[in-house]
Amino acid sequence: METLGQDLETMRRVPLAQAHVDAIGAIGGERHYPAGTTVMDIGEPLDRFVYVIEGEVEVVNPYTDERMFEHALGPTQFMGEIGFLSGATNYLKMRAARDTRVIEAPREAMLALMSRVPELSDHIITVFAARRRKQFELRNSAVKVIGADRDAKVQAVERFLSRNRIPFQSYDMDAGDAETLQVCSLTQHEPSVILGVDTRLENPTPRKVAQYLGLDLDICSRRTYDLLIVGGGPAGVAAAVYAGSEGIEALVVEDTAVGGQAGTSSRIENYMGFPTGISGTDLTWRGQVQAMKFGTRFVMPRRIEAMMRREDGAYCLTLDDGDELCARAVLVATGVQYRRLPLAHLEELEGAGIFYSATEMEARFCAKTEAVVIGGGNSAGQAAMFLSRAASHVHLVVRGGSLAASMSSYLSQRLEADPRVTIHYHSEVTALHGESWLEGITLKTGDSERRIDTRALFIMIGAAPNTGWLSGLAETDAKGFVLTGAAAGQADDYATTAPGIFAVGDVRAGSVKRVASAVGEGSVVVSRIWQYLEDTRVSG
Repeated sequence: METLGQDLETMRRVPLAQAHVDAIGAIGGERHYPAGTTVMDIGEPLDRFVYVIEGEVEVVNPYTDERMFEHALGPTQFMGEIGFLSGATNYLKMRAARDTRVIEAPREAMLALMSRVPELSDHIITVFAARRRKQFELRNSAVKVIGADRDAKVQAVERFLSRNRIPFQSYDMDAGDAETLQVCSLTQHEPSVILGVDTRLENPTPRKVAQYLGLDLDICSRRTYDLLIVGGGPAGVAAAVYAGSEGIEALVVEDTAVGGQAGTSSRIENYMGFPTGISGTDLTWRGQVQAMKFGTRFVMPRRIEAMMRREDGAYCLTLDDGDELCARAVLVATGVQYRRLPLAHLEELEGAGIFYSATEMEARFCAKTEAVVIGGGNSAGQAAMFLSRAASHVHLVVRGGSLAASMSSYLSQRLEADPRVTIHYHSEVTALHGESWLEGITLKTGDSERRIDTRALFIMIGAAPNTGWLSGLAETDAKGFVLTGAAAGQADDYATTAPGIFAVGDVRAGSVKRVASAVGEGSVVVSRIWQYLEDTRVSG
């Protein structure tokens, strides 16, 4: 946090070059805001870049109408945060603290200017990204999630916001926060998301919240993109970066949150360049910002249901609500998902003590209880290490007799040496106990069984590919993984049996299940896609 604050202060003291200010003035115009007037309100789209010439702009707490931060924006500074790149919804009220004169430039024109002037782009994006990170870490936002902490629907919304790095505050109505109810004009304990004092989203879902915050882009069904990247995990995000940098008009469609399965990992320690580790969410979020800088767009949470090929060779994909997206090429980067165990009452307890990710959002339920993690891969091992900080003890349940073949050596050695973690080999969970919330599990080891009282079970096993939506256009193996390269009769390692459809990352048959390899494949495949687009453009 201290480093982030220092970065922000450094950027505050480094004004934009006068040539850059003149260029912004050339695409925008001056505007005057008298003291006390709103410069940008909560709920407005981030559709303009605002540079302060003179005066002062402050961030306002919408619930008290007081200044939220000690510092305000003055001359040579500018408004905005990373959501500007995608035209997302503004969730901080900005007000002229005194008579203020600004330059305002339309978003599209500003993005075009930034693409032509990399020095200007680097400066602005550094400030935007630092602001978003600081807001997220300090939870300074008008976005508030209100509901029972143990409500699975509330958890789904919180998880969606957290994994997409949207700043928010959470209020547990089970704790009897009467003051919050009164301030937000809530008379019942129904789950809500509020944005300021005047706007409330009742019975929220991740999709509703995405629409509310401008993350669910207004997609034109008649438009044909160069490339549709299906899946926002490490492979898809890497491809998004390189596609944008090569001038390919690309759209990333993600059904949950950018980061994919890697986004559920609290700490990745063996990724090059991060010797002290980095969370999967942070890693992919940095990539998303980088991709947006080059013009790649992201839309979430949207799920692809089916796909068909047009007569002209382009592909049209049907989304979960019937919308249709078309593209000349498709990159399958949907990765894999953890398998559900065939246990009675599993679905009823999902989100109520049973989880498929291990981040701060889930770790809060491990306090003063033993936690159980099922799985023998790196994700399970990272989860066990992370959860051991919060839980009274962690049990790692492994079906086999060793971790050597499925887990990195540094991680298995650390687990075996940690007194807070017990590894149960040749074991499986055979029963769940509890009605409204998990209360315990039955653990079978060999011929013996025992009960472990726990309120937190983490399932991280198997690798079920997300490929049903391919509609048979690209062939898969018996387990549903996409055939590529020689297995698909292709010279290109990432080409499938269908022209214009490529696959990278964990969804590809025979891939190495590591974040670094997924990033590498996503980076390399773009050159193949670019060549395919050029060849079809010429032949067409």
